[in-house]
Amino acid sequence: MRSKLLLIFLFVSLVAVPVLARVKSSQPDSARLQLTLKKLTVVGNALYVGAHPDDENTAVLSYLSLGRLVRTGYLALNRGEGGQNLIGTEQGSLLGVIRTQELLAARQVDRAEQFFTRAVDFGYSKSPEESLQMWGHDDVLADVVWVIRKFRPDVIITRFPGDGQNHGHHTASARLAEEAFTAASDPARFPGQLKYVSVWQPKRIVWNRYSWNQAPITEEEKATLATMDLGEYNNLLGRSYTEIAGSARSMHKSQGFGDAEDRGKWMNYFRHTAGDRARQDIFEGVDLTWNRISGGKKIGSILEKAHSGFDPLHPEKSLPLLLKAYRLINNIHSNPWVDEKRLELLEVIKACGGIWLEAVALQDSVTPGGEIKVTVAAINRSPYLFRIRSVTFIPSNKPSNKPSNKIDVIETALPQNEPVSREIMVQVPVDQPVSSPYWLINGNHNPFADVKDQTLIGLPESPPSFFARFELTAGDDSFFFEEPVFYRRVDPVRGEVYQDLIVVPEVSVNVRQSVVVFNDESPQKVEIQAIAGKAGTRGDLRIVLPKGWTSQPASQSFQFDAKDQVKSFFFLLKPSSDAASGEYRVEAKNETTALGRITIDYPHISAQTLFPAASGRLVRLNLKKAGDNVGYIMGSGDGIPEALKQIGYRVAVLSDEDLETVDFSVFDSMIIGVRAYNTRSRLKDIHQKFMDYVQQGGTLVVQYQTLQDLKSEKLGPHPFRISRERVSVESAPVEIMNPAHSLNHFPNEITQQDFEGWVQERGLYFADQWDPLYETIWSSHDPGEIRQLPGGTLFTRYGKGAYVFTAYSWFRQLPAGVPGAYRIFVNLISSGKSR
Repeated sequence: MRSKLLLIFLFVSLVAVPVLARVKSSQPDSARLQLTLKKLTVVGNALYVGAHPDDENTAVLSYLSLGRLVRTGYLALNRGEGGQNLIGTEQGSLLGVIRTQELLAARQVDRAEQFFTRAVDFGYSKSPEESLQMWGHDDVLADVVWVIRKFRPDVIITRFPGDGQNHGHHTASARLAEEAFTAASDPARFPGQLKYVSVWQPKRIVWNRYSWNQAPITEEEKATLATMDLGEYNNLLGRSYTEIAGSARSMHKSQGFGDAEDRGKWMNYFRHTAGDRARQDIFEGVDLTWNRISGGKKIGSILEKAHSGFDPLHPEKSLPLLLKAYRLINNIHSNPWVDEKRLELLEVIKACGGIWLEAVALQDSVTPGGEIKVTVAAINRSPYLFRIRSVTFIPSNKPSNKPSNKIDVIETALPQNEPVSREIMVQVPVDQPVSSPYWLINGNHNPFADVKDQTLIGLPESPPSFFARFELTAGDDSFFFEEPVFYRRVDPVRGEVYQDLIVVPEVSVNVRQSVVVFNDESPQKVEIQAIAGKAGTRGDLRIVLPKGWTSQPASQSFQFDAKDQVKSFFFLLKPSSDAASGEYRVEAKNETTALGRITIDYPHISAQTLFPAASGRLVRLNLKKAGDNVGYIMGSGDGIPEALKQIGYRVAVLSDEDLETVDFSVFDSMIIGVRAYNTRSRLKDIHQKFMDYVQQGGTLVVQYQTLQDLKSEKLGPHPFRISRERVSVESAPVEIMNPAHSLNHFPNEITQQDFEGWVQERGLYFADQWDPLYETIWSSHDPGEIRQLPGGTLFTRYGKGAYVFTAYSWFRQLPAGVPGAYRIFVNLISSGKSR
């Protein structure tokens, strides 16, 4: 019997998908455990589909997962790489990692699961056709079909309508869900997936009807829609689903989506899209019991008894029934429902038995081929008799049943509340890959991530580098629990913190200046920071340059005495007179391109370590500038201050206190960062000081702000109105409307060439109304649109100085090293001196 259970478990561990955040779980309280026991009796799935992180209706997810107790998932097409960041300076793929973890943190609250496609958020899109063309229609459709076939939802819910006039990604998400609803059941569509999954046809697909940019829902229409009261109160949890939803949505901190925890009735409506029509309940006609599984009726009955007889003071009394159900489940032919319920049941057995298991590494990282000491511990906090038989360590890139995996036999009883622990040396395979988000391993420079392994597609994050499999017994029953290998530390503020054990290169190399700007042939100093993955690491470091560039010295040797030791090396890079802009990369220990090491750590998400290629960009500029001193008022966080330092400006980043006390006249120009008027209430009270500064001869440049949470009605010396208008295509043509204007001539001559090579977008949140005292300089519009948008930059003389509002996306262009963007931006901040 035991060997049969082992084979079943090995199969399950190969196909099961970890879709919640990988955090060290705590023992559920009695209310949560009772709810989980009840959930064991429910067999049914629902999948919610949107485009981005933060598109999901967390109230629906909470209601379905914690109220209806169905397995609930949220499929986001992308990871939000194209958004803005209110909590830091990370953009692009780094922001995508943050927003992925924010989704997983939200799922820890609402207890839904998380899925993704390989689509990359390339910024705002004005049509679903553009979105699907950028991603590749069939590629992203295949991923949606894959998730449906793997998750097997009875009901699919779309956040957006398929005929909506919305963000192109939004509408595309609905259209893809509608197409996949049928394609998932067709064996002729994406047949390669059928090696891993079976075809699946959901019962129905519905749209979560809303009114915020749609026509109001009439009483007549309500009579045709299925409904949910998401404001229902859950007595066991002591919260309504809208309260839970507010906590979940507030995890999207990088987007400033802190949300209220609403109370009271809140009706949601669901419009039929395809499949069997539901009149009132989206699960009409779906059997949500074990009766839908052949041989499952008896299991369902046993689990109902376990739930109804649950004693919150003695949860171990439920174990005989739970173990009986577990034996019966293992006799049923494997299918996704049964496999998932088996894993759920194992977690409930562990909880009712008060079982605590962990595998904690003594260090936070290890290199391929190295070894690391791991402490495994087990505690039985119930009077029920359990024994621990063995612990097996398995690297994530090795099959679970590979014979060479080391099994440490322990074979001892687990007395009540007495820890049993062992220290075990774990050998890391020499071919163990460096830890990295799987969708970034092959780079993330295209609108569709390059992921070759079909079994990874859909996962929110990479599997743990290592996990420990604990074999426990209770009487004649044997079962297995898998725990990621964590590193544990105690933070003086946050307390006990668990984080993944990561695999690192023997040496990591961080390029401190990812963009190096050269305005002439003078050499520039570049810092390369090397980090030891293990003690004794040695080798040579050199920068590989494009034609026409030289490095002094050509190479440098390094040697590290201790693990995690950090050393900085400096190289002087110099262009020849005919050297062009280009890419450079760093070699270390004969690696063609060394890997860097970046850690993203915010209190609300799990720390993430990435290993991007150690490379950068060399930019040749023909640039003139006027003035030297810049005061910068940071908003949501951007890289413009560092970019300006690259071209010789002295930049002071000003706090709210500085705004009160500093004499603005020491600055040649002052710049208000992106969304500063959305995030810094103090700016409203400083308005007159800003205007006095301009009037006395200063230059004030205000970058894009949003209408939402705008803290001040006054942004300039004369009124103008911010809109939602934008130019989302980075190569959209730009018309120089006012060729004679000084912004096109001082101190740099601006031509059409300066608008080439831009990234992601032209600009966002343009002005659409303004006082006649403002001048417009440039206009643009997206392909297919007729109306020009001249409100991307407004200029006015005010007293002796100059004021500029500019919604072009300088915060993306300058850190990306776009030469023309530097030249234009320097003209903006020099405009007060153009007379």
